[in-house]
Amino acid sequence: MKVIKHILSAAILAAFTCGSISAQKVISKSTHSDMHKQLLANQTNTKDQIKLVEKNTFIDLIDDLEPELDIYTEGWNSKAVNPFKEADVPNSAVIDVTGYYMPVPGRVTSNYGYRAKFGRMHKGIDLAIHSNDTIYAAFDGKVRLTNYEARGYGNYVIIRHPNGLETVYGHLNKHLVKPDQVVRAGDPIGLGGSTGRSTGPHLHFETRFMGYAINPAAIFDFANHTTHTDTYTFSKSTYTKARNFAPSKNLAKSETENPYKKGNDAKTTYTVKKGDTLSSIARSYGMSATTLRKINQLASSDMIKAGQVLKLK
Repeated sequence: MKVIKHILSAAILAAFTCGSISAQKVISKSTHSDMHKQLLANQTNTKDQIKLVEKNTFIDLIDDLEPELDIYTEGWNSKAVNPFKEADVPNSAVIDVTGYYMPVPGRVTSNYGYRAKFGRMHKGIDLAIHSNDTIYAAFDGKVRLTNYEARGYGNYVIIRHPNGLETVYGHLNKHLVKPDQVVRAGDPIGLGGSTGRSTGPHLHFETRFMGYAINPAAIFDFANHTTHTDTYTFSKSTYTKARNFAPSKNLAKSETENPYKKGNDAKTTYTVKKGDTLSSIARSYGMSATTLRKINQLASSDMIKAGQVLKLK
């Protein structure tokens, strides 16, 4: 009986032992399975990460098509050609003009400068075109405004560029772009024409830095369809002058003098027109708004109105 009992005890012990070993094997298998699953999960995450990197890289490439957003802040939603008003403009700034594209290949038909006949500044350069010739963006950028002005630019486009410039294209027959559209240098932006205050088909082309209308001939060599140099240094004292080493055939007439000086010599008073601001008038005659206020004994809070006569000296 003791022998049978001993045998049964041994069998039960063996059963428990086997069960224990079996349980250990199950536990081991389960752990291995969990580790395997984790490894697979990690591999999946790695693949996802690779895909995410590729996706982000692609997004970066897309984002690279759009210039830095911080240049599209001041006056971006303004309907004015000069949205900067009394902005704090530096006395000097170096502007990168590489990556340019000539807006049209035509010759200069009318220069930047004071027009005694009209008693006002011509703040751009007129370039010869045929009606419906394609007009191209001069630099990479984003379209700030497309508009129509019956007594001035006609149909026009304004593009803001990462280099700090804004370019204006006037007298178009048709816009080919819309506000907030990103463009590359050389992209078609309009069809040339003679809309607005114009006597025949031409492109009125302006280059502006924070509202200051730079003489385009200071940046571009229009005769040779290039820029004078890779950079242009804006200066409040020289921005109205053409580059003096430009070939003479670039210019419709001599531009050795500051065109604003001609305006100052010819006129001692100015009659305010609708839409004028003290700042725009002052800038047209090569002075600051503060100087113009002092000449006319105006307080900073005083408003000007159409028909008012201002002294220029």
